[in-house]
Amino acid sequence: HAERYIVPELKEYESLVLNARERIEETERAVYQRVCAQISQWAKAISALAEAVAQVDVFAGLAQVAVDNGYVRPKLDQGNAITLHGGRHPVVEQVLPPGAFVPNDTHLAVGECPVVVLTGPNMAGKSTFIRQVAIITLMAQVGSFVPASQASIGLVDRIFTRVGLQDDLGVGQSTFMVEMVETAAILNQATPKSLVILDEVGRGTSTYDGMSIARSVIEHLHNDPRLGCKTLFATHYHELTELASALPGVRNFSVAVTEEAGDVVFLHRIVPGGADKSYGVHVARLAGLPKGVVNRAWEVLAELEQADRAGIASKGQKSRRNKKSQVQQISLFQEENPLLDEVRRLDIPNLTPLEAINKLYQLQEKVKQTAQPDPPASGKSGTSQKR
Repeated sequence: HAERYIVPELKEYESLVLNARERIEETERAVYQRVCAQISQWAKAISALAEAVAQVDVFAGLAQVAVDNGYVRPKLDQGNAITLHGGRHPVVEQVLPPGAFVPNDTHLAVGECPVVVLTGPNMAGKSTFIRQVAIITLMAQVGSFVPASQASIGLVDRIFTRVGLQDDLGVGQSTFMVEMVETAAILNQATPKSLVILDEVGRGTSTYDGMSIARSVIEHLHNDPRLGCKTLFATHYHELTELASALPGVRNFSVAVTEEAGDVVFLHRIVPGGADKSYGVHVARLAGLPKGVVNRAWEVLAELEQADRAGIASKGQKSRRNKKSQVQQISLFQEENPLLDEVRRLDIPNLTPLEAINKLYQLQEKVKQTAQPDPPASGKSGTSQKR
């Protein structure tokens, strides 16, 4: 058996080591409480100082960005117009080479041009443009200079946006359902002083459903006297450009492109008028889809466009045939018919049952005599024959 020998000094040192952690925690707690007690006496002054430093930090940051990127001081007023000359997206221009970003002008005015329908190809810059208008408006109202050569902005009470696509699996909402919920919130909460940004509303469902919803949303924003707010509506539904001829406050704008040697070149300039093509297959080729897939897409696109043109032509011919048949039908009823005249002259109450049956038989014979026989079938009989 082993026996351990100790002395009082070692026992005391062991106790000190084992209890050191507990004493350290107690000491730290006491120091922390003393510091808190001292700071609490200056809490209001420290909070005010922190707020002042934060404001200086924000203003200094905004000023530095404005100087580095050539921002201008916006003119703010209580009007209902937003006019920007040479507006730029403050984030996108930072990731592009210097001078590569293409600036664009904007004019939205309640009572003059409250709704802009923006069409154009994929990748042309529609989403960038409408978002930059919202960002510039927000920057102006927080007191910042803005990325433009000139800016006059009427104060807005809210900025509503419906951009991007996402679902919400947590509550069982599809992408389209989320889109409709957000659109409904905009239509129910916007005011004439609001700025509304809508990007591709209706794209989450079938073409006709989506186009119908998009059109009705534009009409509601334009016609509802409770709304009439400044609206930028980006869409691929080129049919919506027809609204400009029906609604006085709707203007069509598009993103300019050009074709060179079969390739599409995006100019990123916003120009008046609507677009007539989406250049989706061009973009698919730029994205790196296999050549066979792209070529097949061109074939299908040509077939669909040809079928669409043929459908329009056939509808026109069918309409003309219907009109012609209606005219012929009217002229048929206007002609005199001896059999109908004879039926009208019958004195039915005074006919005996036998006389009525005989008269009905006579009329049937006359109908058979006047009816035209069906033309004989040519070449084929009603039964199949073996060859």
